[in-house]
Amino acid sequence: MDLTFENHRKNPTRTWASLVVIEKKTLKVVYEKIIEDTVDFPYIPTFLAFREMPVLLRLYEKAEVKPDIFFIDGQGRAHPRRCGIASHFGVETGEVTVGVAKTRLFGYYDEPAPVKGSYTWLKFRGEIVGAVVRTKDRSDPMFISVGHRISLETSVKLVLESSIYRVPEPTRLAHNILQKVRQGSMF
Repeated sequence: MDLTFENHRKNPTRTWASLVVIEKKTLKVVYEKIIEDTVDFPYIPTFLAFREMPVLLRLYEKAEVKPDIFFIDGQGRAHPRRCGIASHFGVETGEVTVGVAKTRLFGYYDEPAPVKGSYTWLKFRGEIVGAVVRTKDRSDPMFISVGHRISLETSVKLVLESSIYRVPEPTRLAHNILQKVRQGSMF
């Protein structure tokens, strides 16, 4: 799942959310859904779920096909309160979720080796809160964390299995659809 805004600095603003379901073996799209809505909660760092969750939940409710595991573009346990948007979504829906983020929100880590499949632990005060995963050779790593009802090791494995490019396919495809919507070539 992913979400984009017409103007992320404006409040309220129009927003679109997308869900892309892929088949694990082939990484081919089996279902996609896009909704348009309005967001009226301001952007406040570390409170992303309060801004985006209502739209993601509406998308979830309208989806005719739901994946076994949801990759959410954002943090899970790798959050100062150990409950980022991926965790919040999982708790709200009861679904299995993984936080798949392009940037680190907090914590520290050693840089993983520059080859696909390498990873190190993301830590905060000695506690492992996520993994820093190289999903493509010589690319920036992704920040993976448990959302809900899954282990970190399984999360890393699934992210690696679904990555052709830097961003795992379900999240990348959801993002790409939203860019077309924002540019006016869809909807």
